[in-house]
Amino acid sequence: MAPVPDPNNVGGGAKRDEATPKVPSKDPKKKDDKKEDDLSEEDLELKQNLELYVERVQDPNPELQKAALESMRQEIRASTSSMTSVPKPLKFLRPHYGTLKELHKNMADSDLKKLLADILSVLALTMSAEGERESLGYRLTGSGGDIGSWGHEYVRNLAGEIAEEYTMRQSEEASIEDLMDLVKQIVAFHMKHNAETEAVDLLMDVEELDLLLAHVDRTNFRRTCNYLTSSAKFLPGPDDMLVLDIAYMIYMKFEEYPNALQVALFLDNMQYVKQVFTSCTDLLRKKQFCYMISRHGITVELDSEMVADKDDRDMLQDIVNNTKLSEGYLTLARDIEVMEAKTPEDIYKAHLLDGRASSGPSVDSARQNLAATFVNAFVNAGFGQDKLMTVPSDAASGTAGNWLFKNKEHGKTSAAASLGMILLWDVDAGLTQLDKYFHSTDNPVLAGALLGVGINNCGIKSDCDPALALLGEYVDNEDSSVRIGAIMGLGIAYAGSQNDQLRSSLSPILNDAKAPLDVIAFAALSLGMIYVGSCNEEVAQSIIFALMDRSEAQLGDALTRFLPLGLGLLYLGKQESVEATAEVSKTFNEKIRKYCDMTLLSCAYAGTGNVLKVQDLLAQCGEHLEKGDIHQGPAVLGIAMVAMSEELGLDMAIRSLERVLQYGEQNIRRAVPLALGLLCISNPKVNVMDTLSRLSHDTDSEVAMAAIISLGLIGAGTNNARIAGMLRNLSSYYYKDASLLFCVRIAQGFVHMGKGLLTLSPFHSERLLLSPTALAGIVTLLHACLDMKSIILGKYHYVLYFIVLAMQPRMMLTVDENLKTISVPVRVGQAVDVVGQAGRPKTITGFQTHSTPVLLAAGERAELATDKYIPLSPILEGFIILKENPDYREE
Repeated sequence: MAPVPDPNNVGGGAKRDEATPKVPSKDPKKKDDKKEDDLSEEDLELKQNLELYVERVQDPNPELQKAALESMRQEIRASTSSMTSVPKPLKFLRPHYGTLKELHKNMADSDLKKLLADILSVLALTMSAEGERESLGYRLTGSGGDIGSWGHEYVRNLAGEIAEEYTMRQSEEASIEDLMDLVKQIVAFHMKHNAETEAVDLLMDVEELDLLLAHVDRTNFRRTCNYLTSSAKFLPGPDDMLVLDIAYMIYMKFEEYPNALQVALFLDNMQYVKQVFTSCTDLLRKKQFCYMISRHGITVELDSEMVADKDDRDMLQDIVNNTKLSEGYLTLARDIEVMEAKTPEDIYKAHLLDGRASSGPSVDSARQNLAATFVNAFVNAGFGQDKLMTVPSDAASGTAGNWLFKNKEHGKTSAAASLGMILLWDVDAGLTQLDKYFHSTDNPVLAGALLGVGINNCGIKSDCDPALALLGEYVDNEDSSVRIGAIMGLGIAYAGSQNDQLRSSLSPILNDAKAPLDVIAFAALSLGMIYVGSCNEEVAQSIIFALMDRSEAQLGDALTRFLPLGLGLLYLGKQESVEATAEVSKTFNEKIRKYCDMTLLSCAYAGTGNVLKVQDLLAQCGEHLEKGDIHQGPAVLGIAMVAMSEELGLDMAIRSLERVLQYGEQNIRRAVPLALGLLCISNPKVNVMDTLSRLSHDTDSEVAMAAIISLGLIGAGTNNARIAGMLRNLSSYYYKDASLLFCVRIAQGFVHMGKGLLTLSPFHSERLLLSPTALAGIVTLLHACLDMKSIILGKYHYVLYFIVLAMQPRMMLTVDENLKTISVPVRVGQAVDVVGQAGRPKTITGFQTHSTPVLLAAGERAELATDKYIPLSPILEGFIILKENPDYREE
């Protein structure tokens, strides 16, 4: 057998060089020569060697071919490991790509042909035409082998081509076996080399996310799941749910229970929630789960499977029922030293204004007192003491009843109910204080006491159901104001509980021919709250029949809009489930039909970020219609409801609303400020603040009112000095206009809500989870504000109390294993989005170190500044249980 000539032999190369005649310099090839002179000696040698290999590959002798291919492969491999620029071998082989392709085509099937295919597959990386997918084609016919040895860039390029090929084969219904083998190799490669995001993208493209479970390990599962949960917001349904399912399974596989529970709550999957409890054996961790569930505001009954021991179960059920909330909130208040009760005057700060405002009190005194009632309730919410309602009756100032009777008839309802707000979450004290009003013969006072009980129990559940026991008997009272008080109270106290006992007492009201419209409207709304997001068929039927029974005249009434809203709340965030009901709504009277349609659509897709629905709603806002149409209001609010879930959509919605403001009709302009208020609720963004400030001086008083209320909403619970200043100036600007002044006062109450310790944001757990009850409360308030004059400024001002559903302390409170508060240092700073970033980037920036309990503003995140304790939940919000770190050593 003849010895195989060594293709690397310099001698062979030299002989070949001698054989090539020098090209005369006048030849057009002169430029090429110039290029060759620019190359360094090494590059020149490489270029000549490669050209030699190309010739040798065409040699009929298979031994020569093999040696040449091997050498070519080594050259390419040696260079493709780094991919900052096009590697030299690929550059020099570019002119020969066509030749090699031809050669491959004409070769007989053999190992050599496969070897050549491998090399062509890599060359195609830089040379194949767009959309040809040659690299993939040659890879599939090649010899297989380790895919990573050709370098990252090659693998990424292949992944892209696989996605295209897969889509094509799916449409032609061809086999995808060979592609799947390749996908498995690529995924394994990516997962080993910290490219989890690319592995996930590829598997999403080929619809095989289940393969992830086999490839994740302790080192990369967190990054993988982070990417999965954050990409879910941008995927169309049902893919988003599928992605979250996979994230849940991965978290469960690695026993990351708190994260698994979050995903389960996001999916609203009670089976999964139960599974988290049954899989975890540590009682302390279960306590932390209970805190997470109570913050989300859903009703969960723990059973013996979830927690075996009866005493433990009762203790955990107490945490789920939120009974510890008041105590924690007051601990925070004491720590920050804001227990001192504030009066409305402390909030108005009239002394900072020039002389005009001093003549204020003479205007519509009852209206001013009503405003003061609300401001007092919002500012002292949950503190259990104030200077108007809870003052002891034997004080020199007279009796506690005094303030109550400074309000006119329906004003007394709000005044009595404000006591429930001041004693928020503290059920025992609340019921004791409200008890005295239950014996009142004055119906508005009784109504207010009933509503107060509901507010006081908001978000707190109890085995003895005090709210149901007290309010149940008043639901069928002959006085309609008392009935509304009881119905609204039940709606607030049992929001999200899906309590069937309440359905059987409230549903008959809807179809009672004798019941007045306002009672029916509030009954529908309360049922919507109690069954929020449950898609309950029977409740939906009752509300639909109630809507069909309304006469022409009643459909024009402002309160009728609560009926479609109650219906919409049943489907809050449930996407496609609403379609059957939406079809039925097309049969309604044309006065309400479109209003109902928009409300259902916006509720069903609330918080999903669904771009297509935003476009549908924007299209509705673009129409220029007659005066009588009211359905564009909910459409504008709908844009905000759908887009509020993620930052990108939120900014886009703010920009779209600017356009709507410029080109829309009057009824649309009235809704835009409210939509802006919802987008940035408790998060005062400067650009939105300026827009609202501009609109608060609008010539149309309805637009101005909406803008003023929204200024209050975006600053709710932040004590934002700039907004407080704006509102003070507005109070002197509108000192003669009682209605606008009332709105300014309400907004001032919102901004200083809970003395700056509360937030209205329905999102929690680092903006991942959306509390359905909180959103229901905010949306109800905004729908009421679409017709300010008849509802908020009329006799139904107590609708403002629905906002209590969204009120939550914006705190982080650390407790030890026995749930006693402990103080530890934490760093609080702006949260940084680190999804898909390399390495271990810092998750917060610009932080300050405080000791707990601490306040968290919008977009802030906390992390422990000590290693002495280990938090039981990765997301430091609300109540966090710390356990001592066994490995900690004091320095």
